[in-house]
Amino acid sequence: MQISKRLGAAVALVTKNNRVADIGCDHAYTSIYLVENRIAPKIIACDINKGPLERAKENIARFGYSSIIETRLSDGAKNIEPGEVDTLLVSGMGGGLVVKILSDSKEVVESCSELILQPQSEIFLVRKYLHKIGYQITDENMIIDDGKYYVVMRATKEDYQQRYTKEVCYQYGAKLLENKNEILYQFLMKEKATYESIQNKLLTMQTEHSKKREEEVKQQLEYIEEGLQYYEM
Repeated sequence: MQISKRLGAAVALVTKNNRVADIGCDHAYTSIYLVENRIAPKIIACDINKGPLERAKENIARFGYSSIIETRLSDGAKNIEPGEVDTLLVSGMGGGLVVKILSDSKEVVESCSELILQPQSEIFLVRKYLHKIGYQITDENMIIDDGKYYVVMRATKEDYQQRYTKEVCYQYGAKLLENKNEILYQFLMKEKATYESIQNKLLTMQTEHSKKREEEVKQQLEYIEEGLQYYEM
């Protein structure tokens, strides 16, 4: 089973021999990969839609993994029982939806030893929520897949809870900044050029909306500059 670079980055953070809930499994390619590569001994592949779940079931049967991968119709992790899995894997969704899935299934989240998350937008919301519920981001990576930037993180319940004191850590990830992640550096430089271009266009406008947007852009540029300072240390 071949999976995308994006999904491969998420799978790489899963602890071997953990039971996994693959939330939003779509065609179950990730679930099949986890079994095929002997990473997970038991998987519950969940999806909110019957169509993709039926296709997932067909793919699982085709590979001969029906006894290892169970398919389950579920809105997020709502149909997972606490203690059924060790790893909650949520990928390919917006940050707001990832937070909703976690907040809707607090007991399941609490029972897991790790959360593997790959939000595709509003990543800062996910980082903030994890810290709010007492979770530590222990590993984080950023990759480029098909020209797009993706972040994947592993979060665990830790006795020692690191609290971010800087907003830039929520915006771009403390682990990525501390490790001077090269892909993040590329992303920051690209974002800097984009926001500077927007800023220059806004300066030629004098509307209330443009002034408000100009403040937002200025703030984002400050976060970017603060992030780039990590690479100079």
